[in-house]
Amino acid sequence: MLYLQLFISFFKIGLFGFGGGLAILSLIQMEVESHGWMTQQEFVDIVAVSQVTPGPIGINCATYVGYTTAGIWGSVLATTAIVLPSLIIMLSICKAYFWLSNHFRGNPYFEQTLRMLRFTVIGLVAAAALLLIKPTTFIDPVSWIIFGVVAMLTIMPSVMENLKIRKAVEFLSHPILLIVLAGIAGYAIYS
Repeated sequence: MLYLQLFISFFKIGLFGFGGGLAILSLIQMEVESHGWMTQQEFVDIVAVSQVTPGPIGINCATYVGYTTAGIWGSVLATTAIVLPSLIIMLSICKAYFWLSNHFRGNPYFEQTLRMLRFTVIGLVAAAALLLIKPTTFIDPVSWIIFGVVAMLTIMPSVMENLKIRKAVEFLSHPILLIVLAGIAGYAIYS
């Protein structure tokens, strides 16, 4: 019965907890206190430990609550339950995407919609980047140059649909490579 309560509680949290780990802490606390699994002080300790351990805070809390409530199998069950709704939703979206792309392949409206979605995603990422641009982070023209080069390398593969240099640009615009190159440039310039 305890395992079923753990699973249902953390499945609900995973299903209805929007906004990331810190946003779902209140849901976790409500479930923990309603079932009497631990005291409020123990929950505060869990939050502190979850913040310093690597990984998402919500998953870390679920793992720790499951462990203190029902041992190792409780931690496995709580962690699985909190992740399972997101996994199911993403697999369903992927399945729908692949079904749509197979059934509408060659349809000019579908192809144009996907092309426009690429630019929408680029716009969303650019909006997030613009929110981070502040006088304290972009302190000189070199920072702007690094930002511009990385932004261009990120956008170029979507713009260069049929050019022969697309493979080279795709290699240069790989996210991990861009992070490493930007880190090296920042270290070389600012140290």
